[in-house]
Amino acid sequence: MDAQPVTVYDKSPISRARRAWWRFVEQHLPVVVIYLMVATLVCVVLAPFVIVTVPSGYVGVLWKRFGGGTVLDPRKLKNEGMRITLPWNTVFLYDLRLQSVTKTYNAISRDGISLKATVNTRFRLKRDATPQLHQSIGSDYIQDLIVPEIGNRMREVMAEYTAEDVYSTKRTEIQDKIRKLAESRLGERMIEGGVGEDEDNAPYHIPLYAMLNLIDTLILGIELPTAVETAINRKIEQYYISEEYKFRVAREIRESERKKIEAEGISEFQRIVSEGISDSYLRWRGVEATLQLAQSSNSKTVIIGRGKDGLPIILGNADASPSPQPAAAPAETPPKERTTAATPATPLEKTPAGTLPNPAEKTPATPLEKTPADTLTKPSEKTPPAQPSEAQHIFPTSLSELKALLSKLTGSAPGASDTGNAPQKPAAQ
Repeated sequence: MDAQPVTVYDKSPISRARRAWWRFVEQHLPVVVIYLMVATLVCVVLAPFVIVTVPSGYVGVLWKRFGGGTVLDPRKLKNEGMRITLPWNTVFLYDLRLQSVTKTYNAISRDGISLKATVNTRFRLKRDATPQLHQSIGSDYIQDLIVPEIGNRMREVMAEYTAEDVYSTKRTEIQDKIRKLAESRLGERMIEGGVGEDEDNAPYHIPLYAMLNLIDTLILGIELPTAVETAINRKIEQYYISEEYKFRVAREIRESERKKIEAEGISEFQRIVSEGISDSYLRWRGVEATLQLAQSSNSKTVIIGRGKDGLPIILGNADASPSPQPAAAPAETPPKERTTAATPATPLEKTPAGTLPNPAEKTPATPLEKTPADTLTKPSEKTPPAQPSEAQHIFPTSLSELKALLSKLTGSAPGASDTGNAPQKPAAQ
């Protein structure tokens, strides 16, 4: 045997207990490790069956395999969070938040038209009735209870309305009626269950309406046959056109009243003003208007009348485009035929300008050959000679006047052309 060194400290009780503990660990450590590994493995395997996580807004209904089945006591429901149960029991989760289901149903209206309605139903489960709902209906309660019930009530309500009412004006009324009718039908139907004598499985007798809270039913869309939908749209369009015409008639009535009141006001104004207006005042206003027109820079012709008032007659742009002279009315007694003298040898247009008299009125710039034909007097029409005025040039209308004009132009004696022959050539200038 090898000799072991022994110190004074080895003889203390603490050191002996420590050595005994370490000897125990060294002897049983492998067994302890094995047990821990087995326990960990068991926990990992049983964790999904033992630990249940209830999400937010949900509630868990406990079902005991060896304890009578569904626990109907609402106080033993599994609330939100992590819950531990026996691995042979099961927890069923139910959503207590607002739920929505949309479904399309076929229906027939009161006038026999087949239609399709898309209805959205919103509801919530009642917490205390969740165990009864689970036991009597199950987790598929939407397809087993809500969809058939809403569809049946929708068809029942649609049969009371025409296709036009459903499509246009009565949609809100139909929605409320479907919800109220569904609530009343669910309240009439009772559910019974529970066969145990203990508190967890006590018997119950409750209506279906006590299991869920029906919020509302919304009609999202109505699908009618194409021909019916087109006819309804045309009818609605004609209705609003008729309303538009009614508004127009009312507007015209108001407009006629307005014009009547306006006419009465104008009549009253004229009556009041006419009492204070005299002829002298009107002539004075006419003189003022004439002065203002005379000072204006616009092109105009002002003709002062010869009547009692002497008010002006205004013709605008007389220089730019002279208006054609209207043909004079034929006189009652046609004038005598006049003889035309021989044409002088010297043309009138070649006569020196100094010997011609200045016309009093401004003649138009348009030559005679360019004058429109409709402004000339036809040869067949015999018009009376115009009355000459002091400011107008007199053209020769008889043989004696023509002779006098030629003698004035040529400077010869008046009797040189008495024979009617061609006049002599004028003297050289």
